[in-house]
Amino acid sequence: MKTTPTTTTAFRRSTLIAMAGLALAGAGQFAAAATIGLMAPLSGPQAIVGQDQVDGFMLAVEQLGGKLGGQPATVLKEDDQLKPEIGGQITRKFIDKDKVDAIVGLSFSNVLMASLPRIVESGTVAIATNAGPSPLAGAGCKANVFSTAWQNDGAAEAMGKFAQDKGLKKVYLMAPNYQAGKDMLTGFKRYFKGQIIDEVYTQVNQPDYSAELAQLQSAKPDAVFVFYPGGMGVNFIKQMAQAGLMAKVPLYSVFTVDGTTLPGLRDAAVGSVSGAMWDAALDTPENKKFVADFERKFKRTPSEYAATAYDAANILNIALGKAKPGDSRALAAAVKAAGSEVKSVRGPFAFNNNNLPVQNYYAFETVKSGGSVVGKLVGTPLAKHSDVYRAQCALK
Repeated sequence: MKTTPTTTTAFRRSTLIAMAGLALAGAGQFAAAATIGLMAPLSGPQAIVGQDQVDGFMLAVEQLGGKLGGQPATVLKEDDQLKPEIGGQITRKFIDKDKVDAIVGLSFSNVLMASLPRIVESGTVAIATNAGPSPLAGAGCKANVFSTAWQNDGAAEAMGKFAQDKGLKKVYLMAPNYQAGKDMLTGFKRYFKGQIIDEVYTQVNQPDYSAELAQLQSAKPDAVFVFYPGGMGVNFIKQMAQAGLMAKVPLYSVFTVDGTTLPGLRDAAVGSVSGAMWDAALDTPENKKFVADFERKFKRTPSEYAATAYDAANILNIALGKAKPGDSRALAAAVKAAGSEVKSVRGPFAFNNNNLPVQNYYAFETVKSGGSVVGKLVGTPLAKHSDVYRAQCALK
């Protein structure tokens, strides 16, 4: 056979692989390995949300010595661009070509829902770190699909209860027009019993809110509740501040003022109150270590997206210590159990019957402290909270 540079390279590569295998065999056995597919928006306006998920997950893997469950871990990262069709393509690649043991991240709710059919069909374990759409929490729950993030309504429910407890009478609601936006406003209304002056849905990634802010000002509500994650939140709050409305209309929000947006917002966000299941301000040993390690490595404060991905890696570490790669059904059961064992950075945590979190939801006010703009814990409106959709889920 004629030897070419290509065949020589291939021969050398296969020889090295074979030699590595023989070395492991000589030590007693072949080492198992775990392959994880990590999908998130890594370009466009929401790139910082995706990057925080990647960084949070990879920080945990690094702390675990590059292993999950004691096995060498390979993490394949892909950018879904916040496009459902691209997310679906990446999911099929992860499952059909890369043969991953689990998929994490899974982007926003619209991308997750587009990827769901192939995930369910394959039985591959999937852990969302930034989505918990209501269809998946209820009758559409799946045994192999989890979320370490939230059911979309949860933080909004906490803000609805916070507003109700504050005695507000009239509130104006705003969100982008997609599943998560609708879930957020539904959650707020579930706990707030006062008057909803208006419920406004804007385009996803809309850059200019001047028309909507004029309508908000003329409505004269006691407060406005909004859901605008990532770059949308930066644009919205800056424009609200520039219009002089921050001093006139109390701002309550979810996923709008957080670790991804505060560096861009700073003083513009001061005085706003946010509902969340986590913040860097939480005073627990696990969270203090996570925040310090993240800031040391990445030179910025983590967001809740980094926290959920960090927890997901640690849950997979526990689960893969009990169920070896290749057995997706056993791994799903192990992930479910690991939810009650992990030392979460958010405080109390467990997977509910629908595989979404049972967790605290806090209220944080944005304040100035020592020259910095940070979150200050001002309440826990919902403790060890379960979503309302779990009753519709047939899983135990």
